[in-house]
Parts: sequence; structure tokens; C-alpha cells
Amino acid sequence: MAASKRITGAALCAFALLMVLICSSLACAADTESSGERALLAKHAAIKAKLDKNQFGAPIYLESTEGPDSVRVDMYGVFHYPFETVREALQSPAAWCDITSLHINIKACIYKTVKQQTQLTLYSGRKYFQPPSDAYPLKLAFRAAASHPGYLELSLVGEEGPFGTRDHRIGVQAASLEGQATFLHFSYTYSHGTMARMAIKTYFATLGHDKVGFTQVGEDGKQTYIDGVRGAVERNTMRYYLAMQTYLDTLKAPEGQRFEQRLNRWYDLTAKYPRQLKEIDKSAYLNNKKLERAQQEALQAKQGS
Repeated sequence: MAASKRITGAALCAFALLMVLICSSLACAADTESSGERALLAKHAAIKAKLDKNQFGAPIYLESTEGPDSVRVDMYGVFHYPFETVREALQSPAAWCDITSLHINIKACIYKTVKQQTQLTLYSGRKYFQPPSDAYPLKLAFRAAASHPGYLELSLVGEEGPFGTRDHRIGVQAASLEGQATFLHFSYTYSHGTMARMAIKTYFATLGHDKVGFTQVGEDGKQTYIDGVRGAVERNTMRYYLAMQTYLDTLKAPEGQRFEQRLNRWYDLTAKYPRQLKEIDKSAYLNNKKLERAQQEALQAKQGS
């Protein structure tokens, strides 16, 4: 009997310890979520004046940095949609394939979920039509780090990218604002080694010599737009951000009309920034994307999703 009591007591102690660990873990996760939400809302308060008046003519704010072997761009913006609408849309991997494939250089996007782990594959290529087999695949692990009634945090991480690039990381944070609006933070960063650096340098010295980003540099009266790799990542980040805006803008359209409306809407939004984002005429973009959509659907069908 004494041995039985000792066993029972040990089991109860183990169970109590387990519950403490579980509760501590949940509390830690909750603290992380609330701290992320607090930090995001604090950022909104800090840049509100810049969101209200800026070079974009829209509630958008952009920051970028460049190191010896990496580039990072952070975009902040206000979407005039309820947080619940934004959260439901952005935490879906299928939605992300609809979003990213609007980008002029994304030839296809497919997703699959195995053992509760989701992977997106983006096929990136030239501004003209290309089948996915001729494009460069970038595999991204898709994860929702936090999702609750007032806050959403997502990450898309790829260890290896095209042309020797690595550590591709897309981050999304969203928080609810008053007035049925949502504040969103979209970040994009990647690293590049020696070979990638040489290829990038050659490109921007030749074909890409006139391409610029959005950040203005230089002294007053002699300011120019940032160029090179930092400018390129700013352009790509803006294209993805406008693709999210497009996706939300077209959610209420009949399902059979959404794809066509998204193509037109995305192109029209990017056309507001011709110095940075104009690449091809609208008719060519629409035609290319319709061809690429068929290729994407065929690839996705093979995934069984």
C-alpha cells in the first residue's frame, strides 16, 4: 500500500510539473504575441504622420538597409479592411499563391502541406512569359507564428534561392486598428555570397543600370533614388505589398471574375509608380499572366491540393 501511495504521489507530482510547464509555455507564447502586437501598434503611432503624408500618395511607409552581404526592406501600411478579413486572407497558403503570382517576375506559385508543415514554391523568372520549368524555384516554409483576434504574424523562410542567394525571409505582422482598419508590416530580406554579389554587380552595371527604388538619397536639391540591390529589393517588396492590397480589394468580386480583376487592379496600382515599377505594357502583362495561370494550375493539380 505504501509503495502504491508513493507511486501515486510521484505521478501526481509529475503531472503537476507537466501542467506548470504547459501553462508557462502558453503564457510565454501569449506574452510573445502581445509584445509583438504592442510593438507594431507603437510603430503605427510613431509613423502615423508619415503614413498620412508621403511620396506614395497612399498610407505606406518604407524603410530599407543594406549590409555587406544582405538587404532588408520593411514596409508599413494601412489597409481599410477589418482585421478579421485580413487575417483570414493572409493565413491561407492558397491565398499567398494568388497574391505572389501577380508579381511580374513570379511565373507560378504552388503549395503543399505535409504533416502540418506547409511549403510554398515560387518560380521566379523574367518579365516575359516563361513556363515554370524555365524559372528558378524558391522553396519557402510557411508558418503562422501567431494568430488571434487582434494580431497576426506569419513567416515565409527559404534557405536557398536563385543565383547563390540564401536566407530569403518574408515576414508579415498585422494588427487591428480602430475604424475597421488594419495596420500591416511586410518585411523582406535575403543574403548573398561572393558569386551572387558578382552577378548582381554585373547586372546593375549593364541591363539594370537605370533601375531605381523608392528611397531618396543625397543632399537637399540633389537627391536621387537609391539603385542597385537595395533599390531592387524595394521594388520587389512594393510589388508584393500591392499584390496583397489587390487581393483584398477583389475579395467581394464574384469568384469567377476575381482573377481577371486582380490582374487589372495590380497593374493599375503599380502604374502609379512608373519610374520604379513599369516594365511592360498592360496588354502584355495580362496575356502573360493568363498563360502562367494555366501552368500554375497544372502544377498545383500534381500536388493534390
